[in-house]
Amino acid sequence: MTQVLKRILFIEDEADIRTVAKMALEMVGGFEVRACASGAEGVAAAPDAKADLVLLDVMMPGMDGPATLKALRAIPQTAATPVIFMTAKVQSSEVAGYKALGALDVIPKPFSPMDLANQIRGIWERSNA
Repeated sequence: MTQVLKRILFIEDEADIRTVAKMALEMVGGFEVRACASGAEGVAAAPDAKADLVLLDVMMPGMDGPATLKALRAIPQTAATPVIFMTAKVQSSEVAGYKALGALDVIPKPFSPMDLANQIRGIWERSNA
């Protein structure tokens, strides 16, 4: 039996993107979303977030997405939590690099708020098939 996707930890430094995506995921997707404004904030929140999935921006000041993923992997509660990156950098070599770091997949920016939840569900279902 595959795990049901309910809780998402969303780490994104851009306030407008964070707000739009959080609203879309909650209202359209029916997810519980914990949004964090930086990699460091996300890493600090991760142990208590009990997230089924981490949605992670790649380009952030300070601790970027790959560094945040590495830090999440070092925390026992999130060592195995699936991660999906979000980024405008989606050339095939870049996407391959993110997957090599352990990401399930990459959602390109800009994204459609109305399609975001279904994109995430599709990636989740493929990874649990």
